[in-house]
Amino acid sequence: MTTAPATLPAGPRRMLLTVCAMSATIMQALDTTIANVALPYMQGSLSASLDQVNWVLTSYIVAAAIMTAPIGWVSDRFGRKKLFIVCVAGFTVASVLCGLAQSIEQMVLFRLLQGMFGASLVPLSQAVMLDAYPAEERGQAMAIWGVGVMLGPIMGPTLGAWLTDNYSWHWVFLINLPVGILTVIGLTIFMDETDLKSGMKFDWFGFAALAAGIGSLQLMLDRGEQVGWFTSSEIIAEAIVSAAGFYFFFAHSLTTDRPFVRFDIFKDRNFVSGCLFMVVIGMVLFSTMALVTPFMQNVLGYPIMTSGLLLASRGFGTLFSMIVVGRLLKIVEARWLILTGLLITAATLSVMVGFTDNTTARSIVVTSVFQGVGLGLVFVPLSTVAFASLPGHLRTDGASILTLLRNIGSSIGISVVIANLTSGTTRMHAYLSEYITPFNHALQMPDVAAVLNMTTDAGRAMMDAIVSQQAVIIAYANDYKLLMWLTLAAIPLVLIIRSVRVKPSANEPMHAMD
Repeated sequence: MTTAPATLPAGPRRMLLTVCAMSATIMQALDTTIANVALPYMQGSLSASLDQVNWVLTSYIVAAAIMTAPIGWVSDRFGRKKLFIVCVAGFTVASVLCGLAQSIEQMVLFRLLQGMFGASLVPLSQAVMLDAYPAEERGQAMAIWGVGVMLGPIMGPTLGAWLTDNYSWHWVFLINLPVGILTVIGLTIFMDETDLKSGMKFDWFGFAALAAGIGSLQLMLDRGEQVGWFTSSEIIAEAIVSAAGFYFFFAHSLTTDRPFVRFDIFKDRNFVSGCLFMVVIGMVLFSTMALVTPFMQNVLGYPIMTSGLLLASRGFGTLFSMIVVGRLLKIVEARWLILTGLLITAATLSVMVGFTDNTTARSIVVTSVFQGVGLGLVFVPLSTVAFASLPGHLRTDGASILTLLRNIGSSIGISVVIANLTSGTTRMHAYLSEYITPFNHALQMPDVAAVLNMTTDAGRAMMDAIVSQQAVIIAYANDYKLLMWLTLAAIPLVLIIRSVRVKPSANEPMHAMD
């Protein structure tokens, strides 16, 4: 095996490798959300119940979560290039099989395969980008890489809606075929293999315990809202299995000579701070997406394509900040950029607390753009800081752990805000209904009574619709406020980030390419 030189000149080969790594990242990031809007169409086409069709999402999430953790070991044992190519090819084939599925059972099976192969695409692409660029250019490299990670989930619903409306839900998956083929060819030509560690043994017990813990946690978070959380024996059982899995994993890992996850990565202070912030980013980014889209459709009455286009405005803000932040990192410390991003994100969430059914599209676009700027200012410096002092041989492990924590954070965040939205709507409806009485002077005003005549069925139905809408708006506002306080609570964590000035090291190996 050949090892690439320590310092890589900027040139066509590195640019082409960057394109391949980015295409893999965007494919995986898009497929995290692109299938959501096509679920109703799949349900009818595959003759599935609502509960069954939701497994199209759940199976992918669970498989990806379980298979994220062993990426570091597999990469070291068999080589990063082989793993990357196999996973891109497997993801592409699984995508085609999803597009050709004829039953819900086939769809769930193929989505499991897609999640298993797709789990490694983001961390491997990040590791490749970190190795391909010298230390002084990694801020800009992480900005380029972050575009795919951040824009994929934002653009997914829009692209999915357009493909489903103009063609069919099958193309939500088939669109990966040409991208996957070109990516495999590019990686084969432009990427060099890393050194293999053939003597490594696999920690099966550690993997099984961690897989049980992560898989059960993901199932609990995904299914909780549908089955009534801890009133359901299924959720209780999944919580017990998850707790037992994590307990055995940590107990085993701390007492064995060769743990499944190398805990050396957590000795790096900046990496630990990156992990903490990555959980927050996962919660805020994906939870806000989970709230904004149904708010625009159900409260403001926008069609799905309009909602997707308005949501995409956040992507333009993210793109702008990621273009700028790579240069800013050379003159401003990363922790101050993270602080600025958190403050901007918290400010936009404060504005969203005031969203009502009269909120204009212009207000949504302006708020979304600034929110995208804030998230970009956090994400790129965070990705740079987390790996600034982490040894090169631990980068793949570190990238997989960061991806895993971001996914877990997003699952927890989405589950919390959706549960809070549902219970908050019911609670606010009951609270507002207490004021609908014959003694309410506002309802006795002639102009109001002429429209909302509480002695008629039509009047009572109209009043119930108004109360329901107001209850939903208040529940959304409370969720946005919760995310705002979460973002503000993360600000003190900036203090644990060390001040680092990344300099290129002549002794640090670069494995990505010649």
